[in-house]
Amino acid sequence: MIRIAITGPESSGKTTLSQQLGLHFQLPVAPEFARIFLESSNGSYCFSDLDLIAQGQVDAWDNLDTSLLCDTEMTVMKIWSEVKFKKISPLIQKCYLEQRFDHYFLCRPDIPWEPDPLRENPNDRNDLFERYQKELKLLNRPFTIIEGSEKDRKDHCIQIIEELFPFFKK
Repeated sequence: MIRIAITGPESSGKTTLSQQLGLHFQLPVAPEFARIFLESSNGSYCFSDLDLIAQGQVDAWDNLDTSLLCDTEMTVMKIWSEVKFKKISPLIQKCYLEQRFDHYFLCRPDIPWEPDPLRENPNDRNDLFERYQKELKLLNRPFTIIEGSEKDRKDHCIQIIEELFPFFKK
C-alpha cells in the first residue's frame, strides 16, 4: 500500500493536483477534512476544533485500506495551529510525528492566490512554504517541491511517482 501526500500553504494547488493524480493513477483521494469541517461550521472554529479536524483527517486515511493520495496531511495542521494559535495540541503533535507517507509533494505557492472564504493567509504564503520545507527536512520526510504551471506540476509528479513506484507506470 502506497500513500502519497500533497502538502503546502493555502491556495498552492493541492486539491487540483490531488484530483489530477487520482484520475491519472486511478487512486482514491482522501479529501482535505478541514474544508469539510469548516464548510459545515461556516468557517468558524477555535483551537479545540483543530483536534477534531486532525482526527477526521486521520480517520479519512484509515478508512481507505488501499494505496491513496492525500489532499493535505499533518504538517498542515501543525503549521496552521502554530501560526493561528501559537501552540500545538498533544493530539496534533502525535499525529504529525506518527504519520507515514511514502512520498510528499510540497506545492510552491507560485500560482495566483484564489480567494475563498475559508482561506486566511493571502500575504504570507512564501513564508509558510519555507516553514513546510523546514518541517519536512527536520523529520527527514521524502519530498519533492512542485512548482510551475498546472501541467508542469502534474507532469513532474507523474514522473516522480513512476520513478519511485514503477508498478504505477502505465
